[in-house]
Amino acid sequence: MNREVTLPLIVDDRGTLQVAAADVSKLLRTVGGRWLRLVETGEQRLDEDTVAELTIELAKLADRIDVACIAHSSGAP
Repeated sequence: MNREVTLPLIVDDRGTLQVAAADVSKLLRTVGGRWLRLVETGEQRLDEDTVAELTIELAKLADRIDVACIAHSSGAP
């Protein structure tokens, strides 16, 4: 599965960014980590393979957000 994902920025009517990319990438990693803990503790009946795949995809998306932000802040095209 190699699909591009476009995330619109959440801005106010003046164009001011309201959600920091770092917060979004942290949220994605946190959600994945919590799913994994649920599987490990057996609290929820979740499919381990599915949770693992979803967690990996969330981490990849968070990495892409981080890399895009680093490139943008460094002035890279």
